[in-house]
Amino acid sequence: MPDAPDAPINYDDLMQANLARVFGERDASRRMTAIREIYAEDAVLYEPDASATGHESISQAVGALLSSLPPNFAFTAIGRAIGHHGVGRLRWQSGPPNGPAAVTGTDVAHCVDGHIQSLHVFVDPLST
Repeated sequence: MPDAPDAPINYDDLMQANLARVFGERDASRRMTAIREIYAEDAVLYEPDASATGHESISQAVGALLSSLPPNFAFTAIGRAIGHHGVGRLRWQSGPPNGPAAVTGTDVAHCVDGHIQSLHVFVDPLST
């Protein structure tokens, strides 16, 4: 008997939750709860200049990022996440609420069993 196919992944729900509940959460305890729900236990976060492996390390990396941003900056999605074959992508922007985007980028996630196994964060170059 062939193996049952993996359950379909709702890339939009998973990646929107990551943006809002992980990258949008300044409270470390609530962020850790979200990371445990969204990420695989041995997940890896790849940022342009660093990487973090495991829930604690990912939470610390996100906390450091958030502490470097003005307190009113928020991450918002640009459209819906799309994906197939275990890989999803979501475009995002960050800046003050109702203000111009200070930075934009794209998250690319490898998903396994409904969780993010690895997340690559791509930050768009600033236009000059």
